[in-house]
Amino acid sequence: MTIKAINVRNQFKGTIREIVHGDVLSEIDVQTAAGIVTSVITTRSVKELELGVGSEVIAFVKSTEVSIAKL
Repeated sequence: MTIKAINVRNQFKGTIREIVHGDVLSEIDVQTAAGIVTSVITTRSVKELELGVGSEVIAFVKSTEVSIAKL
């Protein structure tokens, strides 16, 4: 599946500014042109996506969640 195939209208390209790691969940702050977008995702996903401060990502915003995809 490509990023274009994901059906989410609000997509914000940005750079990870901070990651607060927890045992199960981690908080990701993404600096975008629209401001900072924060997402809470599993720590396992942070590791699998190899996310780190400075990583370029896209924040996908739905009414109930913010998802992250590494570029």
